[in-house]
Amino acid sequence: MPFITPSSVRKTPEDPNWMETFSHRPELLDAWIVLLGCIKIRMQPLRYELVTVAAAMALKSSYCALAHGSVLRDHLSDDEILAILRVGPTDPLDREIMAFARAIVLDASAIRAEDTDRLRNAGLEDAEICDIAAAAAARCFFSKYVDALGAEPDAVYAGLPEALRIALTPGRPIAV
Repeated sequence: MPFITPSSVRKTPEDPNWMETFSHRPELLDAWIVLLGCIKIRMQPLRYELVTVAAAMALKSSYCALAHGSVLRDHLSDDEILAILRVGPTDPLDREIMAFARAIVLDASAIRAEDTDRLRNAGLEDAEICDIAAAAAARCFFSKYVDALGAEPDAVYAGLPEALRIALTPGRPIAV
């Protein structure tokens, strides 16, 4: 249950818990959906999920880490996801991408030309670097918004394998 009283706009049992946090400002949800669509349209799905999980973990956002860690299961095995969370990706480009996303979340003002040069040297074009920055920055908005208003990760995430569930829960616990 969020920290705010939902408006008269009721969520259905199928809706995720975070939807109630937008009940007083549905236009904000509409804007979020448009922004997210603009960010994701040119990103490879796996890259988007890696950036999002890296950002969510740095933000200590259990909700986003669990949600996007679950999506990663469409691309990677549970063991591969756990290895990425524990020691980082084996692919050097993915490692640079996730490090850049974490750096954005932790202190974007500390990012220097050398950081984007590493991404270019790993094979990314400037537009792709912009996509990564946008995805990580957008995750800051969403994660902080839903956490600030008390959205608990949906109970469905309790069904994840235990090691994965624990690894993807750096902050607020799963709803019971």
